[in-house]
Amino acid sequence: MNLTRKQFGLGMVAAGLGARTTAQASEVPGQQPAPAAQNLPTTPMAAHQASYFFRNSAFEYVLLTSLGRAYHQGGNPGKVLYLSRQIEDGNYDSAYGALVAAGDEARTIAEDSLSGGHRESARQALLWAQNYYDSAIYFADGTGDPTRAAAAWEMMDACWLKSLALFDPPIEEVAIAYENTTLRGFYFRGKSSAQNRPLLILVNGSDGSALDMWTMGAAGATARGYDCLTFDGPGQGYALWKQGMAFRPDFEHVVTPVVDFALARPGVDPARIAIQGISQGGYWVPRAVAFEKRIAAAIADPGVTDVSASWTAGLTPPMLALLQAGRKQEFDAFMEKALPPAVKNALAFRMRPYGAGSYFDVFKATMDYRLDDVAGRIACPMLITEPANEAFWPGQSQKLYAMLTGPKTMAAFAASDGADLHCEPGAYGLRDLRIFNWLDEVLARA
Repeated sequence: MNLTRKQFGLGMVAAGLGARTTAQASEVPGQQPAPAAQNLPTTPMAAHQASYFFRNSAFEYVLLTSLGRAYHQGGNPGKVLYLSRQIEDGNYDSAYGALVAAGDEARTIAEDSLSGGHRESARQALLWAQNYYDSAIYFADGTGDPTRAAAAWEMMDACWLKSLALFDPPIEEVAIAYENTTLRGFYFRGKSSAQNRPLLILVNGSDGSALDMWTMGAAGATARGYDCLTFDGPGQGYALWKQGMAFRPDFEHVVTPVVDFALARPGVDPARIAIQGISQGGYWVPRAVAFEKRIAAAIADPGVTDVSASWTAGLTPPMLALLQAGRKQEFDAFMEKALPPAVKNALAFRMRPYGAGSYFDVFKATMDYRLDDVAGRIACPMLITEPANEAFWPGQSQKLYAMLTGPKTMAAFAASDGADLHCEPGAYGLRDLRIFNWLDEVLARA
């Protein structure tokens, strides 16, 4: 498996410390110099992963995700395919520019449609715009201008907020009491006339968007009669960019106020509350349900048992020894000297959600993101996805499955179904089918 930049943020740091650490490699025993990288990848590539558009794994994964969102009207396949031909492989300025331009174009279409009274057309075009702006975020750091990530997020968020009233029924923006502040959330009313309805709480990953919560949960759930509730937790979305909150490993302290909020709403069946976590949410959700017992079923896509294992996977033994010995000054000094500027930009962005002030601090912080001591407390039924060619946290779905002592189900996704890779970006329809068939059956017994 090739370990690359996205791994900094989602838990895999090998690229910056392995093939791309060149400047002072000889200063640390056991560190061998390697050729300098020509670009800065943002996602890892699995050993058996096929490439459809790009050799650069970042470009390949982000464009596949952009294409997959079309299943729930998050884009036009033809436009994504066109963009894949306009973007130069490995050129981050090229990718960022093309995707922002596509977002601007879709936003203009939405505004023109809305001014003509075409609400559904405007809603769909706003989803397209969010897709392209969100995709642009993943290339922002590689351009050498980290402010571009915030700019793309602002444009994406504005389109999301504008689209809320255009859904049928409208999506409701909510404020969830959390410690001494509130978390921004969104409530999706399901297509059901039942007085009490099942509720699916949606937990995002380390860098996911509100659009991800629609395409990877709420669209499929509301069509099946579920209400949905999502929110930006500490370190995510609005909480990161506007409130300055950092990630926290003890996510039960986030989910419990969310459940409190849900139970205070009319129409929520208290016996049928489920929760789903995608990407790094595959750690946060199991952690939460180990303590929050009012949840009847949980989904981890994929299972993540130890975030820190991925961060430290690319450290050479001498660097790992510095980290384990608490030699912060030496660890930080090596990172500062050895990392190329582009990798530093990327790592600075990925460090921000952890609230850590140095390389050493963020590596140490990730070591609190483990399920070893709490997985045995999980009692509710859990579904764990296991996509082929999972490259962010390979093997950890199986580890989580083995840790669980309560009811558990593994949902394998195959490359032959176009459903491989992290969070099944090319198969949202099949993903919905398997997840909601399982959830329907589990909650029917609740």
